[in-house]
Amino acid sequence: MTIDEERVLRGDETLLVALKKMDKSGNRLLIVLDRDLFKGLLSAGDIQRAIIQNKSLDTNISEILRQNVRVAKPDDSFETIRQMMLEFRMELCPMVDETKKITRVYYWNDLFEDIKIHPKNQFELPVVIMAGGVGSRLKPLTNVLPKPLIPISEKTMLEEIFERFAEHGCNEFHVSVNYKSELIEYYIKNLNLPHNISFFKETKPLGTAGSLSMLKAKMTQTFFVSNCDILIEQDYSEILNYHHECNNEITVVAALKNYPIPYGTLESAENGKLISLSEKPEITFKINSGMYILEPSVLMDVPENTFFHITELIEKLQLSNRNVGVFPVSEGSWKDIGDSNYLKTLLGN
Repeated sequence: MTIDEERVLRGDETLLVALKKMDKSGNRLLIVLDRDLFKGLLSAGDIQRAIIQNKSLDTNISEILRQNVRVAKPDDSFETIRQMMLEFRMELCPMVDETKKITRVYYWNDLFEDIKIHPKNQFELPVVIMAGGVGSRLKPLTNVLPKPLIPISEKTMLEEIFERFAEHGCNEFHVSVNYKSELIEYYIKNLNLPHNISFFKETKPLGTAGSLSMLKAKMTQTFFVSNCDILIEQDYSEILNYHHECNNEITVVAALKNYPIPYGTLESAENGKLISLSEKPEITFKINSGMYILEPSVLMDVPENTFFHITELIEKLQLSNRNVGVFPVSEGSWKDIGDSNYLKTLLGN
């Protein structure tokens, strides 16, 4: 099997280039070459760790490559390679000879056509889904259907969220409802899904975090919170590991959003002296994706029966020097159905 060019990077390319290539191809593991010789493998996790360490997206990928990566040797049997890929969930495995030349590449989709790559670890934690909003960005659709029941392919948004967490081992879901709550509950209950699903209703709009106060007696362990209009394509166990390793009380999942500037930009100093000129640069921001991991302790900081946004909760913790972390995912890993362009894609327009 030859090398797929969509999976190839050069060592002098940047993290931003790598992220764009991953998003475009849908791959999370790329081969890095130097003058057509094997230099290493770059995973989405490598890039995420670099961003968490505050490295710029302009950093060359050669600076963050791991020294030791798993590859096949020419004398490895097919079964040995197959078992290695299966055990370590490898999207691909290059066969590299003593001269660092790649003689062949094995791809997961070719070897395990009917087997999906599962998350690294399973965990059984509660998930709270915030589904009480009126869906202003999706009008006039939400005049008829509440946002959680907007169809995505053959399923609704809520079902898609349930399914993604269930793949990680989660089975307990608490759904905060308000707008068209009767329709949401009726639809979900009649699906007879194999999950433990409960609904709790706001008597008035309570913002993106106010309704969490109703769960103070129920939440005794780490839990996830997700808006009902976003999907995150990521191994959630990696986010959870980061959350625990950093002893965070809240971890915010952030999507990297790139904005190209279609002009040359100038930076000047005193008296207008030119310092630098950049031709059509790109600016990257970390966008709040709408997914979080919370510790039950933070629920004591949520006022009862009060309109309260999760950003206010985060700011409250920061003022007390409590740990709030940010876990980055690529722009292509974040699906926001409230975005007009994404919605047009879903509707086939």
